[in-house]
Amino acid sequence: MTLWMLTLTTAYLLGSIPFGYVLVLLFRHQDVRATGSGNIGATNVARSGGKGLGLLTLLLDALKGYVAVILAMHFAPNTSHGPSALAVAAAVVAVLGHVFPIWLKFKGGKGIATALGVFVALVPWVALSALGLFILVVAMTRLVSLGSILAAISIPIFALLLVPKRSAELLAGLTCISVVSILKHRANIVRLLHGTESRFGSNKKPDSTTNPDSNEKKVNA
Repeated sequence: MTLWMLTLTTAYLLGSIPFGYVLVLLFRHQDVRATGSGNIGATNVARSGGKGLGLLTLLLDALKGYVAVILAMHFAPNTSHGPSALAVAAAVVAVLGHVFPIWLKFKGGKGIATALGVFVALVPWVALSALGLFILVVAMTRLVSLGSILAAISIPIFALLLVPKRSAELLAGLTCISVVSILKHRANIVRLLHGTESRFGSNKKPDSTTNPDSNEKKVNA
């Protein structure tokens, strides 16, 4: 029990590090939540702080998720049925840490980059397949949100197709992370349906009239 508490606490604290917020604050002396869409993730950091900071945010957000799972795997190695229950739990908690970071009053991002990191650690072929789908969709549409949503939806499907040794805990954990990420995109889904979603590389800002979160400070990523 102590091992679980320490591991999951570490996973949460790692996941909750708001790299996008910190990088923009350090290098541009701005609060990224007050610019662009208000997101703290890589896409808004790229729009607000430059592509270099956006890419660095993406890598660091993914890395924190990866490290959280690898640490859990060190204490609870994979079994004959795949990743241990502790590793799966650490993956879920790391993503929740990004979505609900203690440092930003539990108002964080959408967890896509952090989810990518935990998926690479847990199920690398599934992660690469979902990443490929994301890149294809964004290349065709320039809609990062659409690519993120479809990639999240694809994770449990790719797991069923590509992971022969899969436990019920693994499938439940992957599905949980996917559902959380999709729910955090609810405002994007509304804008996609209305045809008002911003395309990557465009200066168009999200339409707050179609954003169900418009009455609260936008800090999602």
